[in-house]
This record gives sequence, C-alpha cells and structure tokens, in this order.
Amino acid sequence: MQPTSPLRRVLIAGATATVLFAGAGGAVAAPAHPVAAAAPAATAHAPYSPYAQLRPLAALSAERLATGDLVAAAKWGTGSPIDDPAREQVVLDSVAEQARQLGADPEATVRIFRDQIEASKVVQRGLHRRWDADPAQAPTERPDLNEVREEINRINGQLVRAIAASPHARSAPYCGPLVTGAAVQVRQERHLDALHTVALARSLRSVCG
Repeated sequence: MQPTSPLRRVLIAGATATVLFAGAGGAVAAPAHPVAAAAPAATAHAPYSPYAQLRPLAALSAERLATGDLVAAAKWGTGSPIDDPAREQVVLDSVAEQARQLGADPEATVRIFRDQIEASKVVQRGLHRRWDADPAQAPTERPDLNEVREEINRINGQLVRAIAASPHARSAPYCGPLVTGAAVQVRQERHLDALHTVALARSLRSVCG
C-alpha cells in the first residue's frame, strides 16, 4: 500500500532533515532509510494519528526555546550562571508530578524535559557568545526573569499534556522520522536560525522511547 499524501510529505521532510540536522550539528539523526516509515500506512485506519500527536511536541519545544532568548537577555551582564541546578530540579519535580496526575509516565516526562532544559542552555550559551563577539547585538533591555519563568511554566504544562497524549506514537518504530519531519516543518514555519535549529534537535532527542 502506498503511503498517504500527508505521510509521504512527512517522509520527504524526514529525508531532507538528514542533511539539515547533520549540518546543524547532528544532534538528531534521521534514519538512513526514512522510507521504511511507510509501514504505518497499513494502519491508516487507526483511531489516532501518530504525526498529529508528535507534531505538538516539536512546536511546543520551539516555543519553549524562544523563552531561552529571554532568559539569556535577563542574565546577560549580571554574572548569573546559565546552569541553575536548583531551578532545574524544581522544573523536573513539577513536570514529574504533573505527569503522575495525568496518568502519564513521569520518568519519560523527566527524560524529555532534561533535554528541553539542555536545549535552552544551548540557546543561552550561543547567544552569550554572539553578544560577547559583537556587543552591538546584545539586548538593551533586561526582561523580568520571574515573568519569563511564568511563561516557561505555562509552556511546560502544555508540553506535559502533549507527552501524556502521545505514548503510542512516541514508542512506535516510525517515531524518529515523524518527529524529524515535524521539526523540519516547525523550523521552516518559525524561520529558525542555525543556533535554534541545533537547539530544537537537542530538545527532541528523547521524545521517541
């Protein structure tokens, strides 16, 4: 059976992502033979759409990464370290509890959020290096870090729900190319630069179980 048109587009995007993500740092590798993901076409009548479940994870990850720019600006010039283990543990404990309340796997949720945190730090470090090299690009206003964290918490809640809603898709053998295809589409829609493309790949590393 031939893949449906939407799935075919995803597979093509996955193949494109092999080059894109390799060039961006190789944080997420598309499979050597993405066409193998055509197998889900045989279950196209299933009551759920794997791609529809996985795409929000890529979209919310990109939205969360955008807050990394604000965190970087808030910390710029203050001497505050990018690594904040105490804050990170608060986030991980919170999302684990949210996952339990939703009947989701807290360990998988924490694993995915560890990658989200590391991806945000990729953005922050990259921006600080950029601003060190060219102070003219540095922010002229400092966001309120508490307000930024409120926004991060909002996105975290949405992301936990998206994780809880996608266990079958995340454990499927074709999860990898679908997530990669979703990341490529999100990258194009949000016009991500190289730094944020690398960070998006990093944020999705543990999505597929």
